[in-house]
Amino acid sequence: MSMHAMPSRPWLAHYPADVPAEIDVKRLPDLATLIRDSITRFGDRRAFESFGKSLTYRQVGEAAEAVGGWLQAQGFQKGDRIAMMMPNVMAYPAAMFGTLLGGFTVVNVNPLYTVRELIHQLNDSGAEAIFVLENFAHVVAEALPHTSLKKVVIVSAGDLLGFKGKIVSFVAKYVKKVVPPYSLPQGIRFEDVVRVGRGAGLRPVQISLDDIAFLQYTGGTTGVSKGATLTHRNISANVAQAEMWLGPAVNSIPDNVMVTALPLYHIFALTCCCLYMMKIGAACLLIANPRDIPGFIATLKKSRFTLMSGVNTLYNALANHPDIRTVDFTNLKFCVAGGMATQSAVAKNWKAVSGCAIIEGYGLSETSPILTVNRVDLEEFSGTIGFPVPSTDMDLRDAEGKPVPVGEAGEICARGPQVMQGYWQRPDETEKVMTADGFFRTGDIGVQLPDGTFKIVDRLKDMILVSGFNVYPNEVEDVIARHPGVLEVAVIGVPDPQSTEAVAAYIVKKDPDLQAETIRAHCRSELTAYKVPKVIHFRDSLPKTNVGKVLRRMLREPSA
Repeated sequence: MSMHAMPSRPWLAHYPADVPAEIDVKRLPDLATLIRDSITRFGDRRAFESFGKSLTYRQVGEAAEAVGGWLQAQGFQKGDRIAMMMPNVMAYPAAMFGTLLGGFTVVNVNPLYTVRELIHQLNDSGAEAIFVLENFAHVVAEALPHTSLKKVVIVSAGDLLGFKGKIVSFVAKYVKKVVPPYSLPQGIRFEDVVRVGRGAGLRPVQISLDDIAFLQYTGGTTGVSKGATLTHRNISANVAQAEMWLGPAVNSIPDNVMVTALPLYHIFALTCCCLYMMKIGAACLLIANPRDIPGFIATLKKSRFTLMSGVNTLYNALANHPDIRTVDFTNLKFCVAGGMATQSAVAKNWKAVSGCAIIEGYGLSETSPILTVNRVDLEEFSGTIGFPVPSTDMDLRDAEGKPVPVGEAGEICARGPQVMQGYWQRPDETEKVMTADGFFRTGDIGVQLPDGTFKIVDRLKDMILVSGFNVYPNEVEDVIARHPGVLEVAVIGVPDPQSTEAVAAYIVKKDPDLQAETIRAHCRSELTAYKVPKVIHFRDSLPKTNVGKVLRRMLREPSA
């Protein structure tokens, strides 16, 4: 073994007394077992709430079994990939749990994807079925001929809620004003899937911890989205790590309800809200459209909630809305943030509004996601990403992969049962991020403080972080460069108070009459909204190396 065989874990000396150094990896349940156990143990408890209606663990379990049974009846085999393309509506957990119970692999898809982005992900993952909210069915209809999809299940926001007729349109209005027209003659309604699946029943499947539970797509420095291969062991370990670390604070609160505003297709919400809450028998308050802040606040006013998860931009938008003062925060005991750096000003405002300090954590799609979390007994926001969770090794390395001394900056590298198996069918990309001694290179630059906590300094990659979502400059440059009026383009992230960073494009014109708005319109047809450049500069030339590679870092310098 190399010198990294057993790294020291200086943070263990600062662990809370009731948190062990290790989780028992041998005793982890696979996710199907975890789901089944919770349905049995917490049958009559509330599991999910959506649009004012709740389902119990038993009801969600019945719907999930029906979905799994239907997938089996359609001839899908264990390990087949099933895509989910929905915001946080009630059918999402039911469809996801059903997919896992049937031994299939879940491929989470951002419902705001364009046709081009969707085709890439479906083909890369080899997904053969998709569950899609009807508001986004037109995108699936357009992508369909270019994919291997055999089945398309159309979900409505009112599914499983007992809504009929007019109320469904009222619900749809919440999610997106109208359902754009689409033609999917082969589409099957979710309610029919549940009905047929109930009749078919779910056949038992042997699931091992090494089976793939999720393909969680994340960009790459190459700009091509790659699937992080997450096994049942990876996710189950991370749920256990969350439970070990957060348990002492969370378990002491009666009747926990987690405000789930982050989308379940995002790894943070998937593990920390959905599966962790399921494991402990808590409820998730599903927010279908967190961008509608007045609607979100109206839901909070009507609901009792004890836990909250969010990203910096969400806490910021809520804290700055005048109506937030009308929300009753007396039951709120615990707030966690991840996905992007939380700004201290936002944490301060949030504490003033809610009375609750934000406990920040850190992780990535590739790590299921939690690597580090601050102590849960923090009274004030710390500005660090906290301590590595149990069974996790972390160190900082230089460009050569050698360890750096405490207090010096280096690339954060991590090893633990939550680290992915690699990128789906991309051994070359996996090799770039895994070290010889089994550490995952995060691409983030950090420093370790004397007490063993870590602080993020910067990112290694040119990746741009917009409200917790990764934007890869190559992808945006590729789209802009396809416009006939563009000669050259370089894309970087620039600081932005609203969303951490904004996408900025530097363009050399081919057509002298080219306007910024034309470029934005072109981008909107090919890219999800958050990837569209907010800032566009026209230049006579771009800074380059002597071999003609554009120097993005020169554009970042103030003189640029």
